[in-house]
Amino acid sequence: MITSRLFLTAFLAFSILTMTGGAPARSAPPKSPIDAGRVKAVAAMLPELPAGLGHPISDRASWDKFARDASSKSIIKRAEGILSQPVPEQPDDLYLDFSRTGNRTHWQKVAFERRQRLTWLVLAECLENKGRFLPKTEELIAAFCGEKTWVMPAHDRRLNNFNGKSIDVDLASSALAWNLATTDWLLGDKLTAATRKLLREKVRKFVIEPCLAAYRGTARPAGWMKTTNNWNAVCLAGVTGAALALADSREERALFVAGAEHFTKNFLAGFTPDGYCSEGLGYWDYGFGHYVLLSETVRQATGGQLDMFARPEAKAPAEFGARIQIIGGIAPAFADCGITAKPSPEIMWFVNRRLGLGLRAYDKFDAADDSFSKHWFGCLFEKALYSFPNSASQAKPHAGGSAYELGLRTWFDSAGILIARPAPDSACRMGVALKGGHNAEHHNHNDVGSYVVVVGNRAVLLDPGAETYTARTFSKDRYVSKLLNSFGHPVPLVAGKLQREGRDAQAKVLRTDFTDRADTLALDIASPYPCPELKRLERTFVYSREGAGSLTVTDSVQFASPQTFGTALLTLGKWERNDDGSLCVRDGDEAVRVEIKVKGGEVAVQAEEIHEDAPVKPTRIGINFTQPVTEATVTLRITPTGKSKP
Repeated sequence: MITSRLFLTAFLAFSILTMTGGAPARSAPPKSPIDAGRVKAVAAMLPELPAGLGHPISDRASWDKFARDASSKSIIKRAEGILSQPVPEQPDDLYLDFSRTGNRTHWQKVAFERRQRLTWLVLAECLENKGRFLPKTEELIAAFCGEKTWVMPAHDRRLNNFNGKSIDVDLASSALAWNLATTDWLLGDKLTAATRKLLREKVRKFVIEPCLAAYRGTARPAGWMKTTNNWNAVCLAGVTGAALALADSREERALFVAGAEHFTKNFLAGFTPDGYCSEGLGYWDYGFGHYVLLSETVRQATGGQLDMFARPEAKAPAEFGARIQIIGGIAPAFADCGITAKPSPEIMWFVNRRLGLGLRAYDKFDAADDSFSKHWFGCLFEKALYSFPNSASQAKPHAGGSAYELGLRTWFDSAGILIARPAPDSACRMGVALKGGHNAEHHNHNDVGSYVVVVGNRAVLLDPGAETYTARTFSKDRYVSKLLNSFGHPVPLVAGKLQREGRDAQAKVLRTDFTDRADTLALDIASPYPCPELKRLERTFVYSREGAGSLTVTDSVQFASPQTFGTALLTLGKWERNDDGSLCVRDGDEAVRVEIKVKGGEVAVQAEEIHEDAPVKPTRIGINFTQPVTEATVTLRITPTGKSKP
């Protein structure tokens, strides 16, 4: 698993005195990872002066037009509420709380509140242009500039940034730098000269200079520049956006753009060739959402000459947000993902318009709509990008309006993930997500063989998703968590053992058979289990679209000697056993019937509520053989029962 803790390590070049004459030897010039010719070419695309996203406050025609939209009143009202409130205190002791207790949320709650306030104040001032939000804006900027570091405590475990021993760039510092740079661009000389000077000094210190050192070859590239997860796109977006808005030197801005162009290839390589995002839908929103922001920012800065969104290798990842959906707007909460995660409408709108997909649900998007403010990240640069003309708003809508159909299934063949859906206008009410994969994915859970059953718009049987992040989450004890290890997933328990982590703990696809009537996926899931006696473990899914729909899950196991064996269901709802031995699992007004058939012994059903520091407390319904088995089969047939009473 790739963890979130990545560092920028300084590399100092020096000369060595020769043995004769004592004259300093000529050292080789620093080797930049960025092609100098490409930097020169990009520089020719950039304007003489830096520019950020959106329109400066001096462009009253643009802001007056924005002020006529319905959301402007709610923006001003929210900013007015901030005027009477003190800046939330963020003392050193709060930063140190993580190093003492492992708690991330105490500091993050305060820090995120401070940082989001900047967005509302700047937007309100740009809308009104009366100066009444400027004092509080400058007070907030001063508070940011007074912080010892902009790096999150969870990314500063040794407190090197806090103690001034190093300056790393992380998700939080890059975003704050871009927000402050956008503030400077939008408000300009409405801010005092002293505030602008301080703001620019801190952005350079905490973000621009460390990245310039890496780009020029005098420091090693930060780990996030080379990694293939969300850190890459998020940090590159922040540092590049900040540089484009603040750096006076065109060569510096070109270096950042060329660096982003070069290193984002790593981010796109983190998707499987079929476009699957193993980090989960929530991190697709975050990571690929920032790739969209970055590509559009660069496109605008270069006058449309450089468009990273148009890369062929970006197309499949761009479509993930649509293709991962099952039915009813529900997506599986695989990996570190929330169970209610949905693709962000602004990202889907952008993708839909730029790729000409014709998805009706995402054909229109209004950044001025107040509903946008309820889900977006709260970043000023994001609001600025989507609120003013961009390449998606200027693209022509697809004439047909329905060219892109999700169809009966999405088969991520490289990742081993199947999303199976009902036929349009059929009686089938069930859709499923079936997971093969392996146990070394980004934000990995040990969940080979997991699945989700959606009825209507409710995931009655599900993957319970992520826990609340603490120090344990990204440590050697990650899989102590019953939500992250295989106990918290609807997969077998083999000889009392859970699944192990690792790239070789993987599902092997044995067979696929996809038809209009039914989809079959057979997997060998033996390798994740550290059990020498295990000779064979196969899981076969059969999803039927007939009638209201059904999913049959069959586990066939064989041991060299008798061993315990069982499987499980996961739900956030309630369950009961029927007189005929079947189970009824209900969540809200939807329910499923689970028929249990076994060979090789008898099973007992026992439920346990999983208690972890998490947004949800799922129930694990264990279905276990009462005696050790040598060879056995468990078949679960899951069917909707119709609307049930909550």
